[in-house]
Formats: sequence, structure tokens, C-alpha cells
Amino acid sequence: MFFLFFAFLFYNFFRYSAGEQYEPNAIGHAVSCDGINWNRTSANPIFTADKSAEWEKDRVTCPTVVYNGEYYYMFYIGFSNIDRASIGLARSKSGVSVWERYRHNPIIEPTTGTWDEDAVYKPWPLFTGEEWMLWYNGRRGNLESIGLATFSSHDLFFSPSS
Repeated sequence: MFFLFFAFLFYNFFRYSAGEQYEPNAIGHAVSCDGINWNRTSANPIFTADKSAEWEKDRVTCPTVVYNGEYYYMFYIGFSNIDRASIGLARSKSGVSVWERYRHNPIIEPTTGTWDEDAVYKPWPLFTGEEWMLWYNGRRGNLESIGLATFSSHDLFFSPSS
């Protein structure tokens, strides 16, 4: 789960299981006034897999949402099948609805012959004021490691032509 505190209201972007036990298959939203008692919103799920996108056609899960000025940016995992995962990016002005996927997703995908050749997942972003840093897990066989990707722009790939 990821918690975001904004104007005395906690927002939680949680994994919405929908009956799956191996990996959740959609992303939901809940709110709380105290950070202890949570209420799911009626908009759930707020983000589901794009079945026309090969890289995320099986499911989406594990979001990390960051508010950065005008938009909420969501880094999430997309699965092409239950064993192959990549990291995608979407943005929304409300943080709940009208999510716009980055049209060149995935932003990070497994690389053949390297430490992360089977899957990349569990994104954790940080904006330093000058660059984005994105820590993520990668897997090759049964070995899981942590990687770091950086991007030197405030707008996270989005532009008027994106």
C-alpha cells in the first residue's frame, strides 16, 4: 500500500485483489481522515489492465503515486503474463480518475541476459527537485535484486505531443 497525505485527508492507493491470490489484478483507491480507518471509494477499481497493450495485458498492480505540481504520477507494474512484469507510468489530475498512460510504456522492462531479465517490478520513485530517481526490483530466475534508474526532467516523459 502507498499512503499520500494531502489537506488533512489520507489517500491510499491499494492493491485490489478481485479474487486473485498470486498477484492482484487491478488498482483501487481508499480514503481516511485518521490514517487508521479506511473507506474504499465507489470508483474502484480506478485502474485496470489495458488488454490491447502486450506488456500489461494480463494485469496491473502495485502502484506508487506521487503528486508533483499539477499531476499525480502513478508508477505501476504491468504483467504480460503471470511471470513477466514491466514498469509503466500514468498520470491523472485528480489522482482517482482519467488516468493517462504514457504512450511509450513500459518505462522499464526486463533486459535479456542481465540481472533483471525475467521481471522488473515494485517501483519506488523520488523527485529530488532536479531529477527523478526510481528504485525497482529485478528478477533473474530465483535471484531478486534492486536497481536504480534516473531521469533528468520534471515532466516525466509527458509533453504536449506525448
